[in-house]
Amino acid sequence: MYHYTEFDRRMVNERVAQFRDQVARWQSGALSEEELRPLRLQNGLYVQRHAPMLRVAIPYGLLASRQLRALAHIARTWDRGYGHFSTRQNIQFNWMKIEQVPDVLAALAAVQMHAIQTSGNCVRNITCDPFAGVARDEIVDPRPYCELMRQWSTFHPEFSFLPRKFKIAFSASATEDRAATAMHDVGFYLRRNAAGEVVADVLAGGGMGRTPVVGSIVRAGLPWHHLPTYTEALLRVYNRYGRRDNIYKARIKMLVRALGVSNFASEVDEEFAFLENGPGTATDAELARIAAGFAPPRYRSLEADCAALARQLAAHPGFARWHGRSVRPHRVAGYAAVTLSLKRAGVAPGDVDGATMVALAQLADRFSFGELRVTHEQNIVLADVAQHELFDLWSAARVLGLATPNIGLLTDIVCCPGGDFCALANAKSIPIAQAIQERFDDIDYLHDLGEISLNISGCINSCGHHHVGNIGILGVDKQGAEFYQVTLGGALGPDPARTAIGTVLGRAFAAAEVPEVIATILDRYVALRAPGELFVDTLARVGIAPFKSAVYPAQDHLVELQNA
Repeated sequence: MYHYTEFDRRMVNERVAQFRDQVARWQSGALSEEELRPLRLQNGLYVQRHAPMLRVAIPYGLLASRQLRALAHIARTWDRGYGHFSTRQNIQFNWMKIEQVPDVLAALAAVQMHAIQTSGNCVRNITCDPFAGVARDEIVDPRPYCELMRQWSTFHPEFSFLPRKFKIAFSASATEDRAATAMHDVGFYLRRNAAGEVVADVLAGGGMGRTPVVGSIVRAGLPWHHLPTYTEALLRVYNRYGRRDNIYKARIKMLVRALGVSNFASEVDEEFAFLENGPGTATDAELARIAAGFAPPRYRSLEADCAALARQLAAHPGFARWHGRSVRPHRVAGYAAVTLSLKRAGVAPGDVDGATMVALAQLADRFSFGELRVTHEQNIVLADVAQHELFDLWSAARVLGLATPNIGLLTDIVCCPGGDFCALANAKSIPIAQAIQERFDDIDYLHDLGEISLNISGCINSCGHHHVGNIGILGVDKQGAEFYQVTLGGALGPDPARTAIGTVLGRAFAAAEVPEVIATILDRYVALRAPGELFVDTLARVGIAPFKSAVYPAQDHLVELQNA
């Protein structure tokens, strides 16, 4: 993984000292609350419903075990003993005291971490495939390109005060999009051209929130050397024309929609003409310097002992079930990539206490060269596990409650913190997620249903990415009461054409109704599906109407017709 240079260390430490002085001046009354606000946001510090929340950057989701131990220490020392992994591969601490945050930032800096640009109208944490570098379907390792763009965007003076926050994602898989790339302000699909050179298909204007939009390709086959300069041209266009008078129309997706994809791309090309092949163009030497930080670990020459693994799978049904859901093929013979579920019943999705963080760090040291990855789905990946150690890993993870075999299944719920913490939320998310987990806490049933993604957001800002869940749940406010709107048919595909935004099923439901509504939808799916057909395929074949008629009584349809 990438290691700080002396420049990086100095820059981050100076930022910590600067914020320490700012907080001291705020405590003394020299800075008002309003004057402190932009300064704390620049350091990832929000004021939430009950307390300040600190969002810590985990660039492209990559963590060393020592860093996770530091996060555990922060949780225990300055928070309430736990943190929350978000859909952007960051971690959030929800109970910070502002006057203690400089000490927290210093603790982060000691392990090459920070909270810079995790909030505010700037380029945010760049996200990536959690299986980068090890996936068999990978065209090129995207991590060095992510780091190239992270370094380019950090403290970029021209893009510190954009019209709104700006999110970037990378994907380099031939078969899947494991970073929700098409739903970002800018997304890069890395591939090789006919000459074998690394190029990027650039998407712009994607996003969730109040107006969900799948990004559109604005430049195909961009040579990787131009990633910084083309993005700079794109951001200049956004900075110039993006709305600043209306927060609801300020994201780049609204600008792309207003101009049209073709006109927007032309504007970017015109700006890019001034930057192309200029001093901002990335060089082979710079990429090589960065890529050296992502050299593969010291893999051993291992032959997969298929006979031994087959015996373990046959002798231990629980191990076999976990192996089927949690273990992925690896590009190196004798190794596997393993996802550890943070979604056991009774625990808020993505929440991890300090003791579990330390245990995960120990598992990483023992089984995966001391490295972990945070996934878009709020789980943890150990990317380099020897196949002959899979049974031992499963045994250890099971003791820790980290071996729930539900990866990709209904209870592998993606969920934002919702109204329990967030001041923007219209409704609580975590109790709904827990109620669904408890209602469907039957592994046999989940495996029979097959792959289904269920995403929950507590408000229209869509931090739980409900728009792209096969089943999406959105918290809404109805005259001061919390209700939940259900969508069906969202999906993430390997390209924009196969990425879909869910369709609203109908009127919203009270919290107590939601688990049974989900049960009704699933019952209808089981009744309608063809042999081996996944939920999204059945829905695509039969449409939403059979699910709607199952969920809503006949009188509801009459009311809808009368109100139409």
